[in-house]
Amino acid sequence: MLPMRKNCILFLCLCISVQTTVAQVLGGKNVFSFLDLPVSPQISALGGVNVSSQQHDIALSALNPALLRETMHQHLQVNYTGYFSDVKYAHCLFGYHLDRLNTTLAGSVQYIDYGSVTQTDAAGNIQGTFRPRDMAWQLTASRRYLERWHYGISLQFIQSAYQQYKANGLAVHFGLTYQDTSRHWQAGLVARNMGAQFRTYTAGNQEPLPFDLQVGVSKKLNKIPLELSATLHHIYQFDIRYADPDFQEGGIITDGDTLAIGNTTDKIFRHFVLAAQWEIGKYVQLTASYNHLRRQELGLSQQKGLSGFSGGVGVITRKLQIRYARSWYQRSEALNQLGLNVPLKEWSF
Repeated sequence: MLPMRKNCILFLCLCISVQTTVAQVLGGKNVFSFLDLPVSPQISALGGVNVSSQQHDIALSALNPALLRETMHQHLQVNYTGYFSDVKYAHCLFGYHLDRLNTTLAGSVQYIDYGSVTQTDAAGNIQGTFRPRDMAWQLTASRRYLERWHYGISLQFIQSAYQQYKANGLAVHFGLTYQDTSRHWQAGLVARNMGAQFRTYTAGNQEPLPFDLQVGVSKKLNKIPLELSATLHHIYQFDIRYADPDFQEGGIITDGDTLAIGNTTDKIFRHFVLAAQWEIGKYVQLTASYNHLRRQELGLSQQKGLSGFSGGVGVITRKLQIRYARSWYQRSEALNQLGLNVPLKEWSF
């Protein structure tokens, strides 16, 4: 057990040392930012970030490859998202367990359609239309080590095309979990979006991927069917506030950006995503979460409303799982998602 843990720690340290040399403050300074979009209703309902949930939803392997388990053998899931400004995207994945190798695999594809966009020249003359798109193909492998450890890795090929501007790259995600089934808790650690951009939109302009290092824990309560989760993201960087170019009185100008002065508690709490999942009876699950970073950066200062909150409902049966989620980014803007999971092994064809 010790050799594996040492190797994992060394691997993560190497990844952090490489990625932090190019990591930037949040706010659109990375390429392929769509990789951080929640691909399924359950992920959205959990606040978009969770590395330790004990619910057997194959889509959670998109957040942490170590959450891909043997019980997800032949699970087929399709998710659809109605995003903002008529942008739509879909995600499909399938899991398969290899008994001989004691390894569980999953393959997925994500497609984002931005609709038809009018093309104009510098003077505003219409020259036609084009359809920008983003796509990502992912292969995940996960294994168990001893009784309580799981580890997994994902390779993701990314492709983007905006008219004549095209780019591609490769991302790697590595995750670990430790689960104590007797005490009903699980901890997780994941390093996401390690890799590089191969083809750039413009020559000589290579940009970093949206790297993140996350850690979290989930605990099922003993006397009520409730699971609580706490996840920290961007733990390698203390201040993750957006560098607002709109100068505010009392701000600090640093490297051309303006940073609003904030207290330490707010800076710390922006790393947290809190979630709760409640099982009602045998077939219904309710999920709710709070993302403080999303609320602080996207909510209107005087009218935050439900900004940063998310909720979802799932109907879970042996042969079918249907989930719906709604996430509030601003008071009047919410994201809706619908997902369908079919355990094919439970059907007789």
